Amino acid sequence: MDSPAPQAHALLFSLFSPEGRENPHPALEALRRTAPVHHAPGLNTYFLTSFAHCRAVLADPAHRAPDLVWRPDDPQGWRERPAAHYFRSALSTVPGADGTGRTRLRQLLGEEFTPRRVASLEAAVERITHGLLDDLAEALWDGGTVDFQAVVGHPLAVEVIGELIGVPPADRARFRALGDDAGRLLEPVRTRSEWSRAALAVEQLRAYFRELAEQRRLEPADDLVDTLLLVFLSGVETTAGLLGPAVHALLTHPAQRAMVAAAPHLVPPAVEEAVRWDTPVLMAERIAGRAGIIGGIRIPEGAHLTVVLAAAHRDPARYPDPHRFDVARAGSELLGFGAGPHHGVATALARTAATVAVRRLLTRFPRLVPAGKPVRRRSFTLRVFADLPVAGGATTAAAFVPHWGRATTA
Repeated sequence: MDSPAPQAHALLFSLFSPEGRENPHPALEALRRTAPVHHAPGLNTYFLTSFAHCRAVLADPAHRAPDLVWRPDDPQGWRERPAAHYFRSALSTVPGADGTGRTRLRQLLGEEFTPRRVASLEAAVERITHGLLDDLAEALWDGGTVDFQAVVGHPLAVEVIGELIGVPPADRARFRALGDDAGRLLEPVRTRSEWSRAALAVEQLRAYFRELAEQRRLEPADDLVDTLLLVFLSGVETTAGLLGPAVHALLTHPAQRAMVAAAPHLVPPAVEEAVRWDTPVLMAERIAGRAGIIGGIRIPEGAHLTVVLAAAHRDPARYPDPHRFDVARAGSELLGFGAGPHHGVATALARTAATVAVRRLLTRFPRLVPAGKPVRRRSFTLRVFADLPVAGGATTAAAFVPHWGRATTA
């Protein structure tokens, strides 16, 4: 019997092609059937594609996040730069963290930075969403095409997370480009230009958050500054990552959209299902904390494990008819969100923001339709939308009242 390794290797590397990056699911499904645990020596990692294996690794605190030792091929002098501290902190915000991240959060933001505090921000989320949908209505006024992410998705993410951690409104808009550049640190493949842009972005962002920490009369040690930076950037990514797939999935599945519009209680499960069906975080990394066997394959201690979340979320052993987008699907369990002390709070707020935005969008813009092929961000690990073109609009003239003619909404 032929070894599955060559076929698995070919399937794996097809993910890096333009076609694979656009739609990785056929290759991931074939890889799961061929070798659900596949060792790729050239990449020095084991790829896991079944839901059971991925969940087991993520739930086991022995399997830690990689640190700076994980990247022996980093450019010379990289580890001495401030961005390296951010990179190390970013990789530590995962399941199995030792709790120090939560302690730093409380030192920075106070004991009120809890899921209860997030719930209290729902009124602010409603206000922010209302204003951004006003902007969308005005942008659609002339019947043209509008990038939903530019007008609503990204601004909502920045405004909501900025509201949570106290970034002044006037300072929020400039963080989008810097956040995109800093996020390149977490890509498996980066050019030297991307290294340089990422390092510069992190240095600028750290300088800003150091000043913000000082204004709060906190001791702005590097780990505290990086924690505040991570809350903002991971929160923005999480919020945009939840909303984009939800809007795209509903607009491209009219029957499912009609179900949600007729039954608003389906909005939260629709958001969850969209993230399962179109997982924005393709994969995550872990280091095996002990030797063991996964899927019949012996894993040595210290081995690198790549948990392929997009494959796990379409595993037929966990989800019947996994390639179907079904807003009424029961018992879904997501592996890609809610990880670590930072992400728990950011995810709670992101879910609130996405739920509010989808509910209001369906009510106010029943004629909204896709208006061209969406564009994903150029990334191997994130499948978030950079451009999500839409057209159409509301059915009532009131939705198109410009800002100067609209009553102020609290």
